[in-house]
Amino acid sequence: MPCERMNETTNNPPTAVLYRMWTPDHLCPFGLKSKALLERKGYRVEDHLLRSRAETDAFQAKHDVETTPQTFIGGERVGGYDDLKRFFGAPEKDEDAPTYAPVLAVFAMAALMALAASRFVYGSFLSERAIVWFVAFSMCMLATLKLRDLSGFSNRFLGYDLLARRWVRYGYLYPFGEAFAGILMVAGALTWLSAPVALFIGTVGAVSVFKAVYIDKRELKCACVGGDSNVPLGFVSLTENLMMMIMGIWMLIRVYLIG
Repeated sequence: MPCERMNETTNNPPTAVLYRMWTPDHLCPFGLKSKALLERKGYRVEDHLLRSRAETDAFQAKHDVETTPQTFIGGERVGGYDDLKRFFGAPEKDEDAPTYAPVLAVFAMAALMALAASRFVYGSFLSERAIVWFVAFSMCMLATLKLRDLSGFSNRFLGYDLLARRWVRYGYLYPFGEAFAGILMVAGALTWLSAPVALFIGTVGAVSVFKAVYIDKRELKCACVGGDSNVPLGFVSLTENLMMMIMGIWMLIRVYLIG
């Protein structure tokens, strides 16, 4: 369906009629999104609020629809929020499509936090400690995402981790070990303990990911940001584990060889 265009002679904006729920118990978020989208597209919105369940049910029965909000343009029903996005040419979003967005968001935020902490403590954004903090903050944030649903994480983790397959409880302990090592690294405490933990879980993880992806050629979802993500198991997952390996080795060198 073509969009209405603004009247070039009168310069009046086209009109859209929107019906959305706004009751004492429920403010429909998709109704707000529909209104905002229409306004961004230059439409004048006739906003009709359905202020009770009975009013909403009557509207749905009248127009033979099962959900609200509903938008009408030029006397024709466009539909709900997703229908409205398609009306304006937005591409279809595949909820099951692989994405690296969650893990990239974690790494980006961890990097910014590490730079900010370095600036506060040392007066410079770039420092050796900032690198340690970047890895440590990443580990803590990733562990938090895993701990949201420990059972879901372990289910996916068991699909490729070599140690978890032999000892199932490791799939439940892994996020706690990751968080424990990360917190100690942030504090700069008990390096003799945090470094081996990071090195161990990083090494096992790297070997497991490498075998599953590059030797067995399996297409799996990564458990790195929890059991409900669509992050593919591959280079990013391998990088996460290599970071822990390298940081564990570097901290051990700093403690025992450099002093």
